[in-house]
Amino acid sequence: MGYLFGFFFLPSFVLPTVIYDFRKENDIKNWRIVNDAVLGGNSFGLFQLHPEGYGVFEREVVHENDGGFSSVQYRFDKLKVKPYNKIAFRIKGSNTNFQIRVKECLRTHYSYVFEFPALNEWQEIEVSLKNMYPFFRGGKLEKPNFSHDHIESVSFFIGNNKPDKFHLFIDKIELH
Repeated sequence: MGYLFGFFFLPSFVLPTVIYDFRKENDIKNWRIVNDAVLGGNSFGLFQLHPEGYGVFEREVVHENDGGFSSVQYRFDKLKVKPYNKIAFRIKGSNTNFQIRVKECLRTHYSYVFEFPALNEWQEIEVSLKNMYPFFRGGKLEKPNFSHDHIESVSFFIGNNKPDKFHLFIDKIELH
């Protein structure tokens, strides 16, 4: 009697890792607003959960008293990045530019940044982590782009050098 041995090769893929999905989580206590008040400015951001199941970051950026930015940051336990190489998020905005920022360590002063236009329609954006550059207090740093094994925070930042009433609806954030 003969035996038939076969090997089946399935494509190798990894399911996304969810960083935050507002449709599945409704506890926003680990999200915090950082406004330019830390530098004497008067901008005001607000973050809340919409009844339809997405996060809402909104209000106004003003330039009085050296102001001009607002951000919302989500902190979490250290999350391994490998084998992923992209961060993806589903958002809807106010037709203005925002930045997504990640930190590999909360104690690090700088973030890794990528700027994107947030259109007034739902859009899914995917950013290669290696394209995120180090940034601190308005300036790009002379350091390599993101190449770390983990992250501990994600934030959305607005500061477009102009007064701006804004909103950003956030549905989910994942590693791909």
